[in-house]
Amino acid sequence: MSNDFRPNLNDIREAQRRIAPHTHRTPVLTSESLNEISGAKLFFKCENLQVTGSFKMRGATNAVFSLTQEEAARGVVTPSSGNHGAALARAARSRGIPAWVIMPNNSPMVKRAAVEAYGGKITLCEPTIKSRQDTAAAVQARTGAILIHPYDNDLIIAGQGTAAAELLDEVPDLDIFIAPVSGGGLLSGTSIASKGIRPQIRVIGAEPKNADDAFLSLKAGHIVTLEHYDTIADGLRAHLAPRTFAILSRLVDEVSTVTEAEIVAAMKLLWERMKIVVEPSGAVPAAPALNRRIHAVGKRVGIILSGGNVDLTSLPFSAA
Repeated sequence: MSNDFRPNLNDIREAQRRIAPHTHRTPVLTSESLNEISGAKLFFKCENLQVTGSFKMRGATNAVFSLTQEEAARGVVTPSSGNHGAALARAARSRGIPAWVIMPNNSPMVKRAAVEAYGGKITLCEPTIKSRQDTAAAVQARTGAILIHPYDNDLIIAGQGTAAAELLDEVPDLDIFIAPVSGGGLLSGTSIASKGIRPQIRVIGAEPKNADDAFLSLKAGHIVTLEHYDTIADGLRAHLAPRTFAILSRLVDEVSTVTEAEIVAAMKLLWERMKIVVEPSGAVPAAPALNRRIHAVGKRVGIILSGGNVDLTSLPFSAA
């Protein structure tokens, strides 16, 4: 991979140094019972244990602490279904600046509460991409804040790539790396880090069948958008941006889609067998391996459990 491809592995290594004082180096866990189910050796990068409960803290911190003093003084604004908004609010608070977060009015209450707890100022909008964008633009015009897009941003992508870099630094001989895909920031960063460190690795995106725009986009060779995203994985309801589509088209080997029942079943297995809280979006990348969808038998597989922010009063396990 040429060094002029941006962001690149050097940007991810720089992001590692920048975010280290403000984020966790999350643990890598294994499970013999899940290895037996998958037929592979699985290494779970537990971003559900990250600050704010998701990998989003990595990109948000990298972006916020890359701002100049003049830019930072204006504050930051973003559209977010929850995890990025909470992470941006937390990173902004650490730098002592305001954060405005535009959230769909159907966002889980646990995610709204998290944004507010970290000092974010919430503006609700309709649960459509257009409404998110229009509302964010209006708030930005009113406040003068810097837009920190959840995934269409090189600094965000480089920050998200630090999770994969950490896992490969710890377990360097992986054959396959799986990350969830929504807007593509995490999968872009994962693919840049993975191919940069271990060029022969297979990088796989995992996506709900009910929100399979990335699968359709890479198959069609252009960005496909969906009108509705009817999935329990509320963090995976965005569509690709030209920036992330270009990266994924170049570096991702496959996108594997999973059903709603498979998402819930994977989430339940992770809770029961590994004793960790993982949200539906975070369980999505485990589902292809656990259902033997990706020809991983006998392989060493890295999986990013991307988040653990779930409403404990409304668990979906009865549907499994």
